Amino acid sequence: MTAPRQALRVCDVRVSLDGQAVLHGLDLSFSAGRWTSIVGPNGAGKSTLLKTLAGLLPTQGRVFLLDQALQTMDRKLRAQQLSWLGQNETASDDLRVWDVVMLGRMPHQEWLAAPSAQDHAAVDTALKATQAWDWRERSLGHLSAGERQRVMLARAMAVQAQVMLMDEPLANLDPPHQVDWLEQVRCLTSQNTTVISVLHEVGMALHADDMVVMQAGRVVHQGACADAATHRAVEAVFDKRIAIHALDGQWVAVPKL
Repeated sequence: MTAPRQALRVCDVRVSLDGQAVLHGLDLSFSAGRWTSIVGPNGAGKSTLLKTLAGLLPTQGRVFLLDQALQTMDRKLRAQQLSWLGQNETASDDLRVWDVVMLGRMPHQEWLAAPSAQDHAAVDTALKATQAWDWRERSLGHLSAGERQRVMLARAMAVQAQVMLMDEPLANLDPPHQVDWLEQVRCLTSQNTTVISVLHEVGMALHADDMVVMQAGRVVHQGACADAATHRAVEAVFDKRIAIHALDGQWVAVPKL
């Protein structure tokens, strides 16, 4: 059987911030076309790992995007193949929603070139997928926090990258729109897009294909979300304050008093 293609790999990756070691010699790989959620307690290094995968932090060790060394890749090619949605992403309040989402197409455009028909189609598709189409003529400053988050997600989706990295993408989204986000992620992976997300909501994270469990800057487990070993690892890093159970065919995380 042919091994699955690796969308991202990190080899002996170490990161220090302000002189403090945050990530300690991580070795990880992420299979293409799957959704991996990264979970762990506060201070585990989850967001630092995601920023490292995006090439946003000085790093010791090696990171590979689609089998190419991330540090030496052409920046435009990297921006076409990898899209990023960080925490509290924003843009100028005066920009139209449609223009904000069009910013996601910049890696595909020549300098000062007008947007192409393909750019327009990608933006329209992303706005409709995130249910932000009706606001396309409104300015960003006139939107609620949840609406702005959906626009930022649309911008990341408009890149049409092979790999999407999302840090706390459910922030400010109400439960129905969290479900919409889950459905959109499943749509992306069905098209062979690789999705890697940091989530505080363990119950939502359990909907992923795979899970990386972190604690104190180290990976303590990586495996399928349905595996009992994954559940035990999640429960352990949260000091047994949650329990994972099956409910109506889904895995749920229940707080324990």
